[in-house]
Amino acid sequence: MYESLEEAPMIRGLHGLFYSSEVDAMRAFLRDVLRLPFTDVGQGWLIFDLPEADIGVHPVDDEASSGKHDLSFYCDDIAGTVADLRARGATFDGDIEDHGYGLVTYFTMPGNVRVQLYEPRYEKKRARAAARQARARPARRAAKPAARAVAPARAAGRAKAKPGAKATKAKGKARPKAGARARRR
Repeated sequence: MYESLEEAPMIRGLHGLFYSSEVDAMRAFLRDVLRLPFTDVGQGWLIFDLPEADIGVHPVDDEASSGKHDLSFYCDDIAGTVADLRARGATFDGDIEDHGYGLVTYFTMPGNVRVQLYEPRYEKKRARAAARQARARPARRAAKPAARAVAPARAAGRAKAKPGAKATKAKGKARPKAGARARRR
């Protein structure tokens, strides 16, 4: 992806913290209701993994509001996600609203931690790259059957090994015939 370490981004991710008066309940909520994968680092600490992150910078109306930060979760289908989270016990503060940048609602986690959930209207660079890769995959898959068709032709040109002969390829294991490989797939 990067030709040298100098081109690689210095920052690899984002580590965030929620401060809660109900730490165990909050960790259980993240684990059981949001179903976030986690690493148990000992002594009750669970570090939750997120598949991706982004950061935005917003202007403030007054200098006193500067320095504030928010954490939001985002999803691809807000109505479906809200229904799923409600079924697992999440409590939402209101209806889904259109905020321009996306469809938005809020829920409250243990310890009175209010969090935004939204379905973005913008497309992330990573999402665009993934979509390009997905479109390219069928072309690569279509090319593979032709390559497989060559294998039986090569196998037909080889002399069959004598019974009891020691195999010389594949780390001492005899290679199955091309047809046998195809049936196992």
